[in-house]
Amino acid sequence: MTFALTAGAQAPAPPAPAPEPAAAAAAPAPLSTFVLTGPLTWLPPATFDAGPLGKLSVNGIVTGYSGFQNNPVPGDDNARATISNGQIFIQKADGKYQFYVQAGVYTMPTLGTPFLSAEDTVNDFYGPVPIAYLKLPVGKTTQFLIGSLPTLMGAESTFTYQNFNVERGIVWNQENAVNRGLQVNQTLGKYLTASLSWNDGYYSNRYSWLSGSVTLTKGPHTLVYDGMGNLGQTAYAGTSSHVATPVQNNGYMHAVIYTYSKGPWIISPYFQYGDVPTNLKVGVTKGASATGGAINASYAFKSGFSLPVRVEYLTSSGSATDESSVNMLGFGAGSSGTTFTATPTYQKGGMYIRGDLALVHASNYTPGSVFGKTGTDANQFRGVLEFGFIFGNNIAK
Repeated sequence: MTFALTAGAQAPAPPAPAPEPAAAAAAPAPLSTFVLTGPLTWLPPATFDAGPLGKLSVNGIVTGYSGFQNNPVPGDDNARATISNGQIFIQKADGKYQFYVQAGVYTMPTLGTPFLSAEDTVNDFYGPVPIAYLKLPVGKTTQFLIGSLPTLMGAESTFTYQNFNVERGIVWNQENAVNRGLQVNQTLGKYLTASLSWNDGYYSNRYSWLSGSVTLTKGPHTLVYDGMGNLGQTAYAGTSSHVATPVQNNGYMHAVIYTYSKGPWIISPYFQYGDVPTNLKVGVTKGASATGGAINASYAFKSGFSLPVRVEYLTSSGSATDESSVNMLGFGAGSSGTTFTATPTYQKGGMYIRGDLALVHASNYTPGSVFGKTGTDANQFRGVLEFGFIFGNNIAK
């Protein structure tokens, strides 16, 4: 496994320049799939000969978390403990035909939404094999991928261990996370890479979405543009059998992300805009948009300690007095949200422990749509502790 220390697209990155023959002979280069936005570091994979499949690279992770919160919504709890990840990553990273499979259980804890167990998350979202695809390299600078892929959109990734913080933010919650389709990655010179994907958007099983990402990297600076949109329409959204397909599946989104990474610092501000147009055919009687962004920052101290923080603001159009307006944030039409999260982190080898201290504040909300038993509390505080082990070449050794 490799990790890309960028806050750019979540999806498989375009290929880097080919290594020198001597370096390539030592071991097959891992697929450029796995994204860590920091500050956790991944371990090199364990590699072994799998007979007719060739040489395979394997990583794994097991993590659990416990959390408490005030003002839980009805049906949620003040405290929850669950396994947050139990996953294996298998990849074939050389030859004309390559593949990547990520399987197991996982959670996607997100600010402003109820806690979900790993079992409920797997059943309601992307199943026990959330990411799996075939990769076809064409020359040194082009890749084709087909299967179930990480989205190209956004600065935060899907799984807890990939991000600055244990819990995803309210800006991330507007994006898709996994989509199925076809993607091409292309290196364009020394500093520029690009990806283009035809897919099913918010896991809708309707292949009408076009997504793209362009990344400029020079020294410690990375600048990313992500864009995606539905070129057709999807008539169902948000039903009990399609939790991963919200009303946003009939819209479009843009994001601009900058990352500075040098020495102990990672600093990544970004801006995001999403829009769901009026479309009576799919039940959107009055469209709305969500505009906002965040600043992610992390400082690495000595001896394995680091302190990531995130500040977010997101606001939506529409009006609480107009019931037909799309409720983009979940706090009611026309609502806004502000969050702050600090995540003290310690990692040594394959072991890490970290904890979120997070506050969500809703404004311009519709009574009954926010926190507490009656849905009228504007604030929610959470404390979450995650403890985990990353496996790879440490097992082989």
